Amino acid sequence: MSDSQPPHDGEAADEDALERIAAASPSRLAVGRSGTRPRTSSMLSFRADHARARDAVLTKVSEETIDEVGLLPIQSRVTDQDEYLARPDLGRQITDETAAQIRDECTLNPDVQIVVCDGLSSTAVEANVPDLLPMLVDGLEERGFEVGTPLFVKFGRVDVMDAIGERLGATSVVNLIGERPGLNTADSLSAYLVYEPRPGKPTAKKSVISNIHDDGLPAVEAGAQIIDLVERMHDQRGSGIDLE
Repeated sequence: MSDSQPPHDGEAADEDALERIAAASPSRLAVGRSGTRPRTSSMLSFRADHARARDAVLTKVSEETIDEVGLLPIQSRVTDQDEYLARPDLGRQITDETAAQIRDECTLNPDVQIVVCDGLSSTAVEANVPDLLPMLVDGLEERGFEVGTPLFVKFGRVDVMDAIGERLGATSVVNLIGERPGLNTADSLSAYLVYEPRPGKPTAKKSVISNIHDDGLPAVEAGAQIIDLVERMHDQRGSGIDLE
């Protein structure tokens, strides 16, 4: 196609530029079509990524992973996966029995309480927490923080950190939780942080570091950022919009 001719339907005006854009983005760009339908390779790739996203939501974090990284397992008020998806409010709460258990088995009044939740991606926990958690604990302790007993919360939502932190008397809480999976990645983790946790504390008063995965923010870099943010929170006695 010469420079003087307009592109035909389905052709790019600048194919080299389109290739560069497609190579730089994880989005499905310039995948083409066969007649009025997607190409077979594009459809198979889409279905495979969709299956990985569904598996991330519906499968469970293995007991082996929980044991290997030294997490004490507990559960939110949710009883099964269907209820977890239908009742987000129950995923933010713990039972009185669980509250009594953690007060008996965990360090009380820590500077920093670390919580790991399956969230909406067990894959994210499996892929990132084994590398992230040890360096996070070591790094916080090196800076003089007392770190509480790390917990794994089955069927946990972000704000379960408030209920746990208040019961344990923690000054701050870090919640490592699986993000809602997409078609580009199913193993992305987020870290939510709150200073002086209490049930009902608004999201605006929480800080977050997201997109923790190999193709985003690597676990090692995320750990360093989380440690710096915890130190800043304790210095300024706040999180989220309370930070300067």
